[in-house]
Amino acid sequence: MSEQDTPTYTGPKRVFSGIQPTGNLHLGNYLGALKKFTTLQNDGWDCVFCVVDLHAITMPFDQSQLANQTRQIAAAMMASGVDPDKSVLFAQSSVRVHTELTWIFDSVARMGWLEKMIQFKEKSGKDAERSSVGLFNYPVLQAADILAYKATHVPVGEDQRQHLELSRDIADRFNRDYGAPGFFPLPEALTEGPGARIMSLKDGTKKMSKSDPAENSRINLIDDADTIAKKIKKSKTDTLGDMPTDIDGLEGRPEVANLVGIYGALAGMSDEQVLAEYGGKGFGVFKPALADLAVDHLAPITTRMRELMDNPDEIDAALRIGAERAEAIAEPVMEEVRRIVGFWRP
Repeated sequence: MSEQDTPTYTGPKRVFSGIQPTGNLHLGNYLGALKKFTTLQNDGWDCVFCVVDLHAITMPFDQSQLANQTRQIAAAMMASGVDPDKSVLFAQSSVRVHTELTWIFDSVARMGWLEKMIQFKEKSGKDAERSSVGLFNYPVLQAADILAYKATHVPVGEDQRQHLELSRDIADRFNRDYGAPGFFPLPEALTEGPGARIMSLKDGTKKMSKSDPAENSRINLIDDADTIAKKIKKSKTDTLGDMPTDIDGLEGRPEVANLVGIYGALAGMSDEQVLAEYGGKGFGVFKPALADLAVDHLAPITTRMRELMDNPDEIDAALRIGAERAEAIAEPVMEEVRRIVGFWRP
């Protein structure tokens, strides 16, 4: 049978994505992930969203805070519009299929594939041999996260495309090695929209990061209105003059381009539309307008998130129900995998 004739996956379309419970979520996480999650959910997609706490332990972490950080990420998702009644929302470690399927995929994936992963090289630095096996292997766990639910689509940024390609390679290799054509889908990327890649407020060439030691480099979802306004007004621009009047004028001005992108993402406007309104005006006009927009947009999310964090029982109840729903999807998939692999079944 030729590759062209190989049966492809014909099951339902499903979205999967997860967020690590490390550090405070910020504006970049909201515009790049949480806002998109809500849009996908409200557009009618079958969505599975996960707090990936198993991934969090591949790097040094505070075990006394892990459960509470998991709640915080869940609270941010819920406050941003993810509805546990419409989408499956759960903690990764509560569904054991993730780890079992990872072991199966470990026997499918190849060392050479993992050695090419750029993020491992970045996170391990010069001490790669001293890094945990988990840090090296976590892209395989990511593949298991996605394929345990036979997810067909994954919202990704550029920094995760390589890992999604690995998931596709693993799915394809499993299907071929075990004579199960079309069993796992080859998940496709859902590319993020305008403004999804939000950069540091202090350096427009670096992505906004939870781990950046400079607190003013990011807007946290738990920041109050005054803090948000102050951070935007203190954000770095440049000395090249006022706001440009067209897109070409953003060339070589990464900090200004970042602020324009943030405004556009919050307001649902293109960069061209933002510049049509503010082009030629000073930052003394644009920054206060951006601060007001950010506060208006984020304040309800911050308020709801704080309410949830003050009522952890509500979060725990949502995660508990979500875990049951997730397991109801993943366990039949895993049982079929056990059968395909040839394990003894009672």
